Amino acid sequence: MTDFRYLHTMIRVFDLDKSIAFYTGPLGMKLLSKNDFEGGRFSLAFLGYEADPNTPMIELTHNWDQAEPYQIGSGYGHVALGVSDLDAACDALEAAGVDIPRRPGPMQHGSTRIAFIEDPDGYKIELIERA
Repeated sequence: MTDFRYLHTMIRVFDLDKSIAFYTGPLGMKLLSKNDFEGGRFSLAFLGYEADPNTPMIELTHNWDQAEPYQIGSGYGHVALGVSDLDAACDALEAAGVDIPRRPGPMQHGSTRIAFIEDPDGYKIELIERA
């Protein structure tokens, strides 16, 4: 059997600098690499919590000629991040101006505590409380 591993989730963003600031600021990720591709008129930025290329990352793709913000497709779900204290994390994110459309609480039909925040482009990010 082939040895698969999760590498990254790619999302298209309208304002790359604003998105990098969101993921590196309130969410505490590190900008691992950023490359501009003049011939294709796009930029790629990879962000994560560790510099190890074998750990999951978010790839932000910015198409230079995009005139309007992207529409989030109906098939997109969310990116999920684990946190040890969901209430404290949401308080800090709210203080940083992050939109929290679903406040901390138990998931429907379960007991796991979750919340949802949104990045500058409106992509949902689920926060899951992990002990």
